[in-house]
Amino acid sequence: MYENINLDQNQEKLEEKVIEVKRVSKKTKGGNKMRFTALVIVGNRAGRVGVGLGKSSDVSTAITKGVAIAKKKMIDVLIVNDTIPHSIAVKEGAAQIFLKPAPAGTGIIAGGAVRFVVEAAGIKNISSKILGTDNKASNVHAALEALRRLSR
Repeated sequence: MYENINLDQNQEKLEEKVIEVKRVSKKTKGGNKMRFTALVIVGNRAGRVGVGLGKSSDVSTAITKGVAIAKKKMIDVLIVNDTIPHSIAVKEGAAQIFLKPAPAGTGIIAGGAVRFVVEAAGIKNISSKILGTDNKASNVHAALEALRRLSR
């Protein structure tokens, strides 16, 4: 009478990576209120990537929210011969990111948070430089904005 329909057949296989979990506290009249934020990157390693910042009173819920937000905010990345088509420099807030295409066999030359974004997008050869801030969230958002501008 009822058919067993697998809804996951139409969905692409996404890889989730938790970049950072921070404990945030707020002073209140009754004491300290503890919460958590989780920075999560979701990508299919084939040209789609997204980032989400989930906030909650416990870590697992923050990660779940971050994944949901990242899935909603996924972008398509233009990849040519396993690298990006041209160099790009982006300033997003305090973060400055410089991405440059690299020849085949170079690999990913990227530091910290940018490496996770590039790997999740499926780029195999790239060179990058982070300038400005050490804040992982700022650097991830700047790297995502650089990849978004490539696709235009």
